[in-house]
Amino acid sequence: MSGQIEQLYRNESRRVLATLIRLLGDFDLAEEALQDAFTAAVERWPADGVPKNPRAWLVSTGRHKAIDTLRRRARFDASLGAVADRLGDGITPPPQTDDDTVEDDRLRLIFTCCHPALPADAQVALTLREVCGLTTEEIARAFLTPASTLAQRIVRAKAKIKAAGIPYQIPSRSDLPERLASVLHVIYLVFNEGYSASSGESLTRHDLSAEAVRLGRLLAELLPEPEVTGLLALMLLHEARRRSRTTTDGELVLLGDQDRTLWNREQITEGVALVERALRSRNFGPYTLQAAIAAIHAEAASAAETDWDEIVGLYDVLLRADPSPVVELNRAVAVAMRDGPEAGLVLIDELLGRGELAQYTLAHSARAELCRRIGRIDQAIGSYQRALNLTSQEPQRRFIEQRLAELHPG
Repeated sequence: MSGQIEQLYRNESRRVLATLIRLLGDFDLAEEALQDAFTAAVERWPADGVPKNPRAWLVSTGRHKAIDTLRRRARFDASLGAVADRLGDGITPPPQTDDDTVEDDRLRLIFTCCHPALPADAQVALTLREVCGLTTEEIARAFLTPASTLAQRIVRAKAKIKAAGIPYQIPSRSDLPERLASVLHVIYLVFNEGYSASSGESLTRHDLSAEAVRLGRLLAELLPEPEVTGLLALMLLHEARRRSRTTTDGELVLLGDQDRTLWNREQITEGVALVERALRSRNFGPYTLQAAIAAIHAEAASAAETDWDEIVGLYDVLLRADPSPVVELNRAVAVAMRDGPEAGLVLIDELLGRGELAQYTLAHSARAELCRRIGRIDQAIGSYQRALNLTSQEPQRRFIEQRLAELHPG
């Protein structure tokens, strides 16, 4: 029974939380109610059995637990008694928990977390924490920011929502475009954490990448703008390669060594079609450009047959549209594939020399790989060791340790 409840928590807790936030109008109260509801499930379901609709049971139980909590606290704050009476007045209709309502709740929650009244970094951090359930530590690694800093951002964002009375609703169509950039960024960060987990025993977290794709589909239905389409395409094209990225034992497999027969052709076909649709609009942005690069990889029969010249050209456009050191790093790797490892190494050394990616594991592992390929063994060992010191992902750690053992036996 405990395993079944744990599985339900993984699959449903964020949906239940989104509905509780709608019903209670308070993030912290809803989070407490969620935990109380699952605690009640652990206590009662072994004897009573799992309800026919577990999600509805959890929402209803959480709501009642929250009302009880408010009434206890009303001894010290009379205003809370009025809130409890409103929530438990017997007139308020029972909470809706059908699939359509729950999906709307999640979109409402996303747009509330991404409200323009909140700072951009707080929008992303709060949404990753509340909508998707990433821990503060996971979000901090995604931002390359201390966990304590992220925790403060989340607390301040919740306080701002409460103090400013930010509405828990999907914006009007006229307001959607200005809110879209933050929402897309959030979904992409969630996908990245699922596609390449920042820490832990597994390289991927399929639950998160699948969730991001699902959110992307919902957003594409709500607002079929080119960049929404482009982001969905990008996620599908990356997700299509997931099965080939590790061995059956969970060991990391580099792109050039992957078994392309394991790639999901259905997702590739859908992703390529979405890329083409977004490109035809001539009103696309960085996500569509990244999806176009992913499409070239997905359609190539092998690494050697990949059109690296086209990929470098797309990275050139992407750098003009959305310059970043990570994009420069990816372009440098593509240049290495097109022009040889020495050419790519020059670019990576220039990039690392600026210090922006000094704490970025993949920058050092990319440099190490190029040094290894041209026989600069001491430099390769140094860069692999630097990458090893920075990574907290076990498959990546084992891969680097294997490379180091090959280069420096004993």
